[in-house]
Amino acid sequence: MHATDVTPEVWERILAARSGASCLCCGEWSAGERAAIDLYGAMIAPPGTGHVSAQIGQSLDGRVATVAGDAADVSGPDGLAHLHRMRALVDAVVVGVKTALHDDPRLTVRLVPGRSPARVVIDPSGRLPNDAHLFAEDGARRVVIQAVDTPRPEGVEVVRLPRDEWIAPQAIVAALRGKGLHHLLIEGGAITIARFLEADLLTRLHVAVAPLLIGSGPQGLTTQPITRLAQARRPETQVYGLGSDVVFDCLVGARAAACAWPHTAVNASAANG
Repeated sequence: MHATDVTPEVWERILAARSGASCLCCGEWSAGERAAIDLYGAMIAPPGTGHVSAQIGQSLDGRVATVAGDAADVSGPDGLAHLHRMRALVDAVVVGVKTALHDDPRLTVRLVPGRSPARVVIDPSGRLPNDAHLFAEDGARRVVIQAVDTPRPEGVEVVRLPRDEWIAPQAIVAALRGKGLHHLLIEGGAITIARFLEADLLTRLHVAVAPLLIGSGPQGLTTQPITRLAQARRPETQVYGLGSDVVFDCLVGARAAACAWPHTAVNASAANG
């Protein structure tokens, strides 16, 4: 496991590399700082390059909330900061309507320096109320993907897409890229992440594990059942210690090879992503 030290100097360099103003291959870094560059530098993609990441925070026993739905403290403080760093490195963060209704998230980068990404909610039936935090006017783009004509607040971009059981993940990615949002973070919930995973659209999946045992409640990822372990996905994985949480950085898609940013110097595994 790589012990990770995200110092202010390292994060400043990563943000500069994200904007194209610097590289990650130069500088004298400690082992922990280099691990941080490996972890976050692997998420940086060239402008206009399609890259879809996902992040899920869970307990040691694979739960994302209690039976009553309390998910506020599943991730520790370092796990939450990690999530905010991931947001700062993408064009848009995407959540499903169930997560938006239950958590009313702000989806900002308030815990770390950086720019908040566009906020996207997948709301096929138009259930999310217009006073949700996602729609608050704060300078970030706001996008709703729906299959109905529900009116939205001024400034919110509405994308109409057809639905079957759900709106197809491929259609969502294509529509967002048409709006110039190429590098996406699928943040939740677990069902939404699983749909993008099963559609083979994810390039990276970060599973942040916090040291607590919930015992019961909703699981993290639940995909279609398999009969033999030989059918299981076995992503190439690097493991990073972030203090309160441990992050499994998984390469999960064939498209990952197209997403390496040439100005980063990452470990051998991340260089393939």
